[in-house]
Amino acid sequence: MIQKTNLKDIVNLVDDLFLYKRVGTLNNHMLNVLQAENRTLDFHIHESSDEMFYCIEGEFDIEFEDGLTHMCEGDFIIIPKGTKHRPICKNLVKCLLIEVEGTLNNDNTGGTYKE
Repeated sequence: MIQKTNLKDIVNLVDDLFLYKRVGTLNNHMLNVLQAENRTLDFHIHESSDEMFYCIEGEFDIEFEDGLTHMCEGDFIIIPKGTKHRPICKNLVKCLLIEVEGTLNNDNTGGTYKE
């Protein structure tokens, strides 16, 4: 039988900050949850893939060249490929990220992504 997944339950089981926990695969897209706090990543671009952030709990900002977008619980944003951006997490935030397999690497995750 196909099993359902509760994102809040799974992300709450992640013990370490910045640890990407894969919760599923959709076609060739990875679905990862993570917890982050007091972290600002470097600006980066995903050349060949859009990226989606869904805020499960907490608040954070995503900075673009033309300003900030504030994200709150329940918000999601799709960042088109080729768009320069960086997440800014001041307080604890729990997120779901959806992106094409192979998009995440040490450079665009601040060195915390492990396959």
